[in-house]
Amino acid sequence: MQRLYDFLRRHPTGVDTFWAVVLLGLSGVSIVADQSGTGRERVAAVPIAVGLCAVVALRRWAPERMLLVAIGTGLAQLLLGVSPDVPDFALLVITYTVASVGERWASRLALACSLCAAGLSRLRWPQQATTDGWPQMVFVVVVLTVPFVLAWVLGDSVRTRRAYFSQLEERAARLEREREAQSKVAVAAERARIARELHDVVAHNVSVMVVQADGAAYVMEASPEQARQALETISGTGRQALAEMRRLLGVLRTGDDPESGEYVPQPDVEQIEELVGKVRETGLEVDFRIEGTPRPLPSGVELTAYRIVQEALTNTRKHGGPDAGASVRLVYFDDGLGLLVEDDGRGASHELYEDGGADGAGHGMIGMRERVGMVGGTLDAGPRPGGGFRISALLPLKPANQ
Repeated sequence: MQRLYDFLRRHPTGVDTFWAVVLLGLSGVSIVADQSGTGRERVAAVPIAVGLCAVVALRRWAPERMLLVAIGTGLAQLLLGVSPDVPDFALLVITYTVASVGERWASRLALACSLCAAGLSRLRWPQQATTDGWPQMVFVVVVLTVPFVLAWVLGDSVRTRRAYFSQLEERAARLEREREAQSKVAVAAERARIARELHDVVAHNVSVMVVQADGAAYVMEASPEQARQALETISGTGRQALAEMRRLLGVLRTGDDPESGEYVPQPDVEQIEELVGKVRETGLEVDFRIEGTPRPLPSGVELTAYRIVQEALTNTRKHGGPDAGASVRLVYFDDGLGLLVEDDGRGASHELYEDGGADGAGHGMIGMRERVGMVGGTLDAGPRPGGGFRISALLPLKPANQ
């Protein structure tokens, strides 16, 4: 049944042609059966019936033109004295069609003709109402006019409804485009901020290399062992700086340069406990635990871990409610660092978490995903069973492409 319905919707002119053929057949039967008219009127009724059936067949292909054809055919019917019959049903059809899909001028013209059609018919064929008085004639004219007016009102209502839904679709599409644009702007702003932070990390590593190189050059002759240790430190720091630089270049796909300025030390994993302490001072109960053996991590990984915890606890304060509590777990694996931040608050949705970052400058979840993706990790965030929100992340010691 659905296939038949879809087929009919794809071929509207074919459907109209089918009904036009049916109307033409009924019109032919009516013309043959009608013996009241003269021979000239019966002959003239044939092209009039054909014209009105053509109006039905082509009404959706060219509604304005078919309205003019219908008006011309109706005037010919009046002039030639062909009394109203089955083919005149096409006038109702074209009135509805023009009111629903035609131009405004055509719709108004169809309404005007609909209001005049019954009265002109009574004036042209007064012999059909010789026994009626004027009140009865007026009543009959009104009754015959009502179907045309209803057809026009129904068509105009369909036009209004279609225009309303079209405006809704356009508004939804515009809002979707605006949302995508805002998301892109948020991503760009977050990447720029991440790039500045990584710029500071790389600048720090390079500064360490320069200091170690100067020291190695100074003690090379007096203390070769100390110089060797300095060179090893330079080598390790250089590799770490190169890794961070690769990530930095990945972030700066838009070609924006990081802001230059004095180096500011960036947060690391060791400062997460201090961050938790500050959050506790605000009244939020936070359970903080470290599992595994702590060890040095790449600067980008430490910075990412700190920002995720900061973002998660900030959102818990904002959306968790007055009685919410949170827990933070840091798990050291052989090949990475695991993070698990949970709260038992009201369970803020992703939309609430998108409102802003921990620093008030970016979209929270967007920033988290950008940071985790930058270091080659994975992030999972969503409502927790039983209420609250959960954020878990796995940050590898080395990116996947290394």
